[in-house]
Amino acid sequence: MFKKWFHPKPSRGSAHSGGRGGPPSKPSGSPVEQIRQRLHSCDDVNVQRIALESGVVCHLIFIESITDTKRIQDFIVRPLLEDCLRDGERELIRRIADGAVIPIQATAASGPEEAVRLVLDGNAALVVDDRWPAFLFPITSYKGRSVPEATNEMVIIGPQEAFVENIQTNLSLIRHKLKHPDFKTLKFEIGEYTQTSIYVVYIHRLVDTEVLDTVMRELDSIRTDSVIGVSYIAELMNGQPFSPFPTIQYTERPDTLAASILEGRIGIMVDGTPQALLAPVTFFSQMQSPEDYFQNYISATWIRWVRYFFAIASFLVPSFYLAITTFHPEMIPATLLVTISAARENVPFPLMVEVLIMEMTFEALREAGIRIPRPLGQTVSIIGAIVIGQATVQAGIVSAPTVIVVSITGIASFVIPHFELGLAFRLLRFPLLLLGGTFGLFGIILGLFVMFWHMTMLKSFGVPFMHPIAPFVLKDWKDVLIRTRWSLMNRRPDSYGSEAKRRQEVSDDP
Repeated sequence: MFKKWFHPKPSRGSAHSGGRGGPPSKPSGSPVEQIRQRLHSCDDVNVQRIALESGVVCHLIFIESITDTKRIQDFIVRPLLEDCLRDGERELIRRIADGAVIPIQATAASGPEEAVRLVLDGNAALVVDDRWPAFLFPITSYKGRSVPEATNEMVIIGPQEAFVENIQTNLSLIRHKLKHPDFKTLKFEIGEYTQTSIYVVYIHRLVDTEVLDTVMRELDSIRTDSVIGVSYIAELMNGQPFSPFPTIQYTERPDTLAASILEGRIGIMVDGTPQALLAPVTFFSQMQSPEDYFQNYISATWIRWVRYFFAIASFLVPSFYLAITTFHPEMIPATLLVTISAARENVPFPLMVEVLIMEMTFEALREAGIRIPRPLGQTVSIIGAIVIGQATVQAGIVSAPTVIVVSITGIASFVIPHFELGLAFRLLRFPLLLLGGTFGLFGIILGLFVMFWHMTMLKSFGVPFMHPIAPFVLKDWKDVLIRTRWSLMNRRPDSYGSEAKRRQEVSDDP
């Protein structure tokens, strides 16, 4: 039923210079020939010749691996054969354009570039009597997986679904949660070779138009030959490339994306990636977990305090331990100081080298646990940490207090909800270690001052990274260090510049 194009390998000096896979010459001739030239050496492109009894000949062009061949036969070929037996060529073109023949909405392409682009996107092209326009029918059938559970942003209470690689499925998950005409989706296609579909999603009356214009300009300015994943867009749009702190937030959860754009933020969804981007972001928005909003507000506030405490501990504890033990032993209780000194009596390395060895070992174990197949990764990383820690202490390479400090630090880093922010803290731990081991507490204070100064100067698409602390906005503290009850969060935060401030019709804030 299907006839495949097989093209002989062009000889040297022919129009297709460069051999099989080389650049084609400028398309010329009939529409079918122009499309054939543009798709030369693509052996997975199929053409079906359909001869009607009226004498009109149609050509159907599609890529079998990314189109639904059953729908092609049921909704395109069969209606043509059954309903258009007596139509002339002009009448047939008119009826197809009006949707009277084929029950699928068609896009008319008047040139080979647009037709080829849509065929490569999974459309089937129908050329009637070898004349323009060609009609493109969206019958894409990409193979994908069903909606999975979230694995990186897990919650106990609340939705469990996560994004997949198919962007249409991801859009349907968002549409299921936001049923309002103000929810807008703007499509971009970026990448000369990949032609990756990218959707900017937002709510019209809630978004800050200046931030939206900035995001649109950033996307319009991207000139690249490929976009394989969402991280390509995140890096190309990052206005602070030398900052360790992320100015764009990743999420794999549809409910997180929906809740964020309800605050006035903007979502960026990339085809082929099971994550979306959120912009703008603040430091405190990245310290919030989805489960904060599915639990009782008192419990959520307590867990949030625990999270902030251990986030600070994740990069300060090793440097404080190093600085106090080396430069300020008088700050340590005498009994504890004797214990630490006895434990380090047979260790051959300086304390700074000892801490760096354990920190690098822990980082290696963490990365190994990620790369090892999932059923073995967690077991290997935990057992490896226990065995290596015990062995190094018994061998006298490091002391037991150092192992305890590094272990607490490593565990604390897992409390940070978002991986990118946790990675920034893991990176900053090492310069603070060097400052603490070289200058003591003065070096740590100096490093913290520089870090906080950088964070206050940092902006994400024009929004201050440390809002609402710098600048200080007291009314936005309802969802920062604490999570107040929903009846009090009746206004959207000023962080993202929403035009419609009121969330719910309740009494004004006390």
